[in-house]
Amino acid sequence: MSTKNLTVALAGNPNSGKTTIFNNITGARQHVGNYPGVTVERREGFRRYQGKELLLVDLPGTYSLTAHSLDELVARNVIVNEKPDIIVNILDASNLERNLYLAVQLLELERPVVLALNMTDVAEARGLKINDELLSHKLGISVVRMVGNRNRGTDDLLQMVSDATAANEHQPFNLDYGQEIETKIKLVTEALEALTGVKYPLRWLAIKLLENDQDVSSAIKLVVGGSKILSLVEQARGELKVIFNDEPELVIAESRYRFVGEVYRQVAPANNDLGKTTSDKIDNVLTHRVLGLPIFFGIMWLLFNIVFTVGAYPQEWLEQGITWGGAFLGQNLADGALKSLVVDGIIGGVGSVISFLPNILLLFLGIALLEDTGYMARAAFVVDRVMRAVGLHGKSFIPLLLGFGCSVPAIMGTRTLENPRDRMVTILVAPLMSCSARLPVYTLLTAAFFSPQLAGTVLFSVYVVGIVLAIFMALIFRKFLFPGAAEAFVMEMPPYHLPTIRSIFTHMWERSILYLKKAGTLILVASILVWFATNYPTNVEYSKDYDQEKTQVEESFSAQVTQNILIPLQIENPEDNEALGALVSEIAAINDGKDKDEQALSAAAIADKLDELQQAQSILYPYAMQYYEFEQEKQSETEKIDKEQAGEKLAKSYAGQFGKTIEPVIRPLGFDWKIGVGLVSAMAAKEVLVSTLGTIYDVGEVDEEDSTSLQEALAADPAFSPLVAYCLMIFTLIYSPCLAALAVLRRETNSWKWPAFSFCYSTALAWIITLAVYQVGMMLS
Repeated sequence: MSTKNLTVALAGNPNSGKTTIFNNITGARQHVGNYPGVTVERREGFRRYQGKELLLVDLPGTYSLTAHSLDELVARNVIVNEKPDIIVNILDASNLERNLYLAVQLLELERPVVLALNMTDVAEARGLKINDELLSHKLGISVVRMVGNRNRGTDDLLQMVSDATAANEHQPFNLDYGQEIETKIKLVTEALEALTGVKYPLRWLAIKLLENDQDVSSAIKLVVGGSKILSLVEQARGELKVIFNDEPELVIAESRYRFVGEVYRQVAPANNDLGKTTSDKIDNVLTHRVLGLPIFFGIMWLLFNIVFTVGAYPQEWLEQGITWGGAFLGQNLADGALKSLVVDGIIGGVGSVISFLPNILLLFLGIALLEDTGYMARAAFVVDRVMRAVGLHGKSFIPLLLGFGCSVPAIMGTRTLENPRDRMVTILVAPLMSCSARLPVYTLLTAAFFSPQLAGTVLFSVYVVGIVLAIFMALIFRKFLFPGAAEAFVMEMPPYHLPTIRSIFTHMWERSILYLKKAGTLILVASILVWFATNYPTNVEYSKDYDQEKTQVEESFSAQVTQNILIPLQIENPEDNEALGALVSEIAAINDGKDKDEQALSAAAIADKLDELQQAQSILYPYAMQYYEFEQEKQSETEKIDKEQAGEKLAKSYAGQFGKTIEPVIRPLGFDWKIGVGLVSAMAAKEVLVSTLGTIYDVGEVDEEDSTSLQEALAADPAFSPLVAYCLMIFTLIYSPCLAALAVLRRETNSWKWPAFSFCYSTALAWIITLAVYQVGMMLS
């Protein structure tokens, strides 16, 4: 059996089920990167089949290879430059005629092609019967029937790919464009034969030149003798324009559409009795002119409440595990800088972010379900009226919706917009969508300051603020920065279908791995830097002698115990009376809300237990209770001094000094210097705000065994309140995109001007909006 490695490129229209089939074939053996030189996501997967190691490349979804968009350009360049062994063209069988246009263009690239008719169950449900044998004969390639979301036909496809590559036969495909155009194609092809270093198929190259393809023309211009070819092409185009009284590219496209229409009518005879499909009936409700928008917001509200309520349980389990890990390391590491770095810096910082992984997964689960069922396209249609009011159209909504997952793919997703004005406006407002990196911040603050009944609604309101601001800023940018008429909304409505479990969980797995990688790299580095900044310099000159104050507390405690307990009982030390010590321990346990079996006690039960003790040991009980109260007072005073000392040390650290410097700027927003340090560090990645606060508040804890969770620490901080927490969420939502988003913005716009503008306008807007929210909140409180 051959062990040859084969490269298989998967091509297809958006919503044709390409990703589902890719996941079915590769399973977990896949990874995500970018195509060289461009910010287009590249998905690759592996599958061993009949002794062959298959490398599958998932090309960007595209309707054609005319290269009007970056997706189209990347897809065809992969086919031409990387020369995959075979192309699998995945077609939506229920929209066969439209999908065949891409198939014809793929065949013109003169590479081996296998046709996968996906969603044949949907086509049959509509009464559409496709003669796949006749289709195979007409196009001269193999055709396989598939139902991707049920994993039907996957083995047949793999067998067909294996057979086609083993046969190593490729039947040339030449579409007849008519005598006039064919004459010019032959003329240009013969001229191209004289060139050296041409990597494109000559007939395809001649057609692209006649279509005035700018990318191909630029490539030919760099070849020796290319300028003469371009002059010949320009003359040929001029003659064709005179003959047809139209642009040659339109005439060529019309010929393709005519051929596709003829093939479609032959392989899929018309059925006039189809009636309304199930998708049509569902659309009557979900895309209703009045109900569509409320339904959409209702779905999003439900999603965010599920993210918060359901995610709270696994999040709590993770937090408990992280706390246990930190306590274990704290007990087994020697006191010093290393212990502080590991427990406070790494566990306190990175652990705080990792604990929100369940919420991230639930958010991506919801988005994946909306995408894979086909509702996302309907959402774009529903909000088209709103988008059109600000000079955009519904197609811009898809990149914006991607922003709920991450701003990076949202910015990259704008390349599907053909209008450059629409693209730039969408790029600038996309970071206003609440990405998953902000979700840990929202979840932390809502859990700390709002009841479970309100938490979901508070979280939803922050997302709504982002959407409203995006619309408002898009209106301003469209009017003043990028004026011009808005384009009409044209978008395909794919049929509804059930997503596959494998596709959903593969999507969640990919995103969780990316999230954990960020936690293990960027956030880890940021946490270590923040730990260093909050712990150094070590030689702090305190404003008073804290050790002396603690000594005074200890002396006061000893004097009280001697005067009120030891002298009356005629003992020198509390340990001299074992019954007293046992009674004090029992009183302490009861006041902590535990009985002898470590069972929780109610307030009434605590009072009853203390009464029983008093009656049982009426003589010793008053002394034991006094000793317990004196000890609690000593512990409280000592903790107060320790926290005051830790607070002063933190305030005089590098982080504290920096925070104090910027505090005057953020004080009108209700923020103190600790929040300022967190916001600055979170410019790298928004999750870092949580890890920074985790590190800062862990530094403030002096007794690791009694240290509270970050939520409790924030709630106990007088600088925080529900209003401040909400303002911090709003500021986090609006201010500067993360470094990764700014870097992608620079690559997409090919200029540093727009990343700088995005940073400045969003941060200024965040300050203004947060100031308004805080001041209004203070007036109402």
